[in-house]
Amino acid sequence: MLPKYEQMVNPENEAFLQLITTADGSKTIYNGQVGEHYHSIHGALQESRHVFLESGLKYLLEQNDQDTVSILEAGFGTGLNFLLTATYCGQNKISLRYTGIEAYPLSPDLIRQCAHQQFVNDEIWDSFISNYDESFRQEVSFDPFIRLELIQQKLSGFNSSRLFDSVYFDALAAAKQPEMWTLQSLCHICHFLRPGGLFVTYAMNGSLKRNMEALGFRPEKVPGAAGKREMLRATLKG
Repeated sequence: MLPKYEQMVNPENEAFLQLITTADGSKTIYNGQVGEHYHSIHGALQESRHVFLESGLKYLLEQNDQDTVSILEAGFGTGLNFLLTATYCGQNKISLRYTGIEAYPLSPDLIRQCAHQQFVNDEIWDSFISNYDESFRQEVSFDPFIRLELIQQKLSGFNSSRLFDSVYFDALAAAKQPEMWTLQSLCHICHFLRPGGLFVTYAMNGSLKRNMEALGFRPEKVPGAAGKREMLRATLKG
């Protein structure tokens, strides 16, 4: 099934972006200036669920007996990874502190058009969309379990005094955004991961695996989302 490209409502502010429907019926964004999609055209929803929820968060919680989790995401985009993670944590009474890095935030109107609310908890969606702009100014609490902070910053400029349990690495593909996948960039974001923490991304190749090994990780190839044979999950050695 080919992706269905739709009309943008804010061509003046987001002239290079198009809303598309992916193979599983969920929507994502195509950046015509870069020539890349924010999610897999084989299914935005299935990719986020498989890579970041199933292979990332759930795996982390299975390996560690904990009822709190802190996540750092590089490439916040449409917010789908956060929404799925927050819904799962809310349903399972897991306290979530989520920090998203996004150099080029999407407008609230465009995020609404992605219609992710049909896949997540209503209260989480309502809190997210109503507090989206505010979360770039300060950390926002949705309920007793969910906190969100968004940072408008390039990855190289991000800094924090905190260590995180997991890094969701959801940058655009290396062919389109190579600076995000260098050893230097990976070293920078992994500096904020606690020992034993988990790095997870949709991509997998020999260079990425070697870089993670050089940074002190134990990388593993796991089955990829639809359209990809493999993805990478790596645990930072203690």
